[in-house]
Amino acid sequence: MTILSILATILILLGLFFFFAGTVGILRLPDFYTRLHAAGKCDSLAAMLMICGIAIYNLQPFSFAALLISLKLFLVAAFVFIASPTATHAITEAALVLGVKPWKRTEKKRP
Repeated sequence: MTILSILATILILLGLFFFFAGTVGILRLPDFYTRLHAAGKCDSLAAMLMICGIAIYNLQPFSFAALLISLKLFLVAAFVFIASPTATHAITEAALVLGVKPWKRTEKKRP
């Protein structure tokens, strides 16, 4: 295994870990806003890590075509970095406008 393969594997595994952590957050947190926070943060980071890992892994047989594909993947990662938090913010604003109430510690958790 080369150094790039090891780095790509580490990035992909870290991405899987953060996807799993976000899923646990969605299942365990009490209300819409905290669940959306967990989903937005973890999914953005996990997608970035996995896309970067795949882009690095793609460089293994180094060629011009592989370099172009990796550059496109890095552009997709940049788009996810910008679009995911923006979408999370827009969904949160829409929920506030529609009157979704935040959970308070005095209330019971919803099933």
